[in-house]
Amino acid sequence: MLISREELDDRLRGAARAWLDEALAEAAHAAAHPGADSGNPPWELRFASAGRHCGLENADSVRALLLVEARAGLPAVTRLYEQGTAAERRAVLLTLHRLDLGATALPLVEDALRTNDTRLVAAAVGPYGAAHLDAHGWRHAVLKCLFTEVPVEALDRLGERARDDAELARMLSDFAAERTAAGRAVPAGLRTVLDLTAPAPAPTSTEES
Repeated sequence: MLISREELDDRLRGAARAWLDEALAEAAHAAAHPGADSGNPPWELRFASAGRHCGLENADSVRALLLVEARAGLPAVTRLYEQGTAAERRAVLLTLHRLDLGATALPLVEDALRTNDTRLVAAAVGPYGAAHLDAHGWRHAVLKCLFTEVPVEALDRLGERARDDAELARMLSDFAAERTAAGRAVPAGLRTVLDLTAPAPAPTSTEES
């Protein structure tokens, strides 16, 4: 879970807080002076070392703050994703919905969903993926979560997107039948999602007396 700058300030002490202040200042400078640095700007190097300086438990939140403060565009987020570790890739995915990217970063989500890394799959089906995956891509993202045992609670806007989706219901039923035929357990979350695919109840009307 990402936490705010105020919460980070409460957690970090001494050198770690000073490092964060400097890192965010570099990110803000990059946002104010785009193209001023040749090669990778300093804040991108800070992005990679966030866990070492601020603690692994705070790294996602620190990296998210850097991306937002730098107003990172598609080239930067793509570079950080493609060159990063799994932890760095997860931080990029978790922050995409906070950046002004429209649907342009969708290939990063699609790449994450092709992996079997549950950290990346869970991050890929967050707010950005829920907002920009088309119906076909989103249905396969649901199945990916079930296949990799990512809790279905990770799927943002699950109830909204699953409602009245007959094709998703069919895919889920087929998936359950295949697992049963193979003597394998059906993921517990499958029934949860299948129940959500039912059409919304029609509003009832009452006649005036």
